[in-house]
Amino acid sequence: MSVKQVICINWGTKYGPLYIDRLYGMVARNITPPFSFTCFCDDPTGIRPEVDCQPLPEIDYEIPKAKTGIWPKSRLWGPKLGTLTGPVLFLDLDVIVTGSLDPFFEHGAPDDVILTRNRVVAFEKLGQTSVFRFPAGGLLPLQTLFKTDPKGIADEYRYEQRFVTRNAPGGVKFFPDGWVAHFRRNCRRPFPLNYLLAPKLPKDTRIVIFAGHLNPQDAIDGRWSDAVPPRSPLAHLRAIGQRDRGGSLWRYLRHYIRPTPWVGDHWRP
Repeated sequence: MSVKQVICINWGTKYGPLYIDRLYGMVARNITPPFSFTCFCDDPTGIRPEVDCQPLPEIDYEIPKAKTGIWPKSRLWGPKLGTLTGPVLFLDLDVIVTGSLDPFFEHGAPDDVILTRNRVVAFEKLGQTSVFRFPAGGLLPLQTLFKTDPKGIADEYRYEQRFVTRNAPGGVKFFPDGWVAHFRRNCRRPFPLNYLLAPKLPKDTRIVIFAGHLNPQDAIDGRWSDAVPPRSPLAHLRAIGQRDRGGSLWRYLRHYIRPTPWVGDHWRP
């Protein structure tokens, strides 16, 4: 029986051990052994011992300072991925695992590059790299192309997921719709139900991603981002007239969520 290989990447101080330990716990509860969990990181201090911490893959180019896109992920596109070989399932540190991960390893062929379908941009074939599977070392052509002009490519494509979708060797495939849910788009309620009901967990969802500024703790607390204090529905509506609310009135009304207990039920070590 082949080992299911799950990987993540961490650099700097934005996430760290809390997110890594909780991601491991969620994976371990939702996968059929044998499996491995590898974190490529710049500092293994404080990370639970079950996690195989390996150094960030070396690169010979400078990561561009772009306004959009998570371009340090390009480290994973090199000829080697630590000690790993074969297909690996990459997960962003801020995802929530809510169902079995086994199908992510059974879908498609071992050498396929398989992304989550991103339907935020209408009429564009676009993948989401918060959850994607690829063969270790199989994305070298991506890295080779990227390092010819990191800043220019980052500016042209804006997001690394668009670069991967359009340039992955052999093209990309997608996991079935419904396996991965986008919290803001698939879980939160539309106005005015967002003031009455907590966000929902769609049926058959296996992973929930938190793209944007909203993270799992924000969802648990019931706030749009850590820059906004948790408020009751009435308090949020009373604050409409505040000068610092930011954005249009419609945006302000939509950007309210009630506390989401089921996120906390899953997001634990």
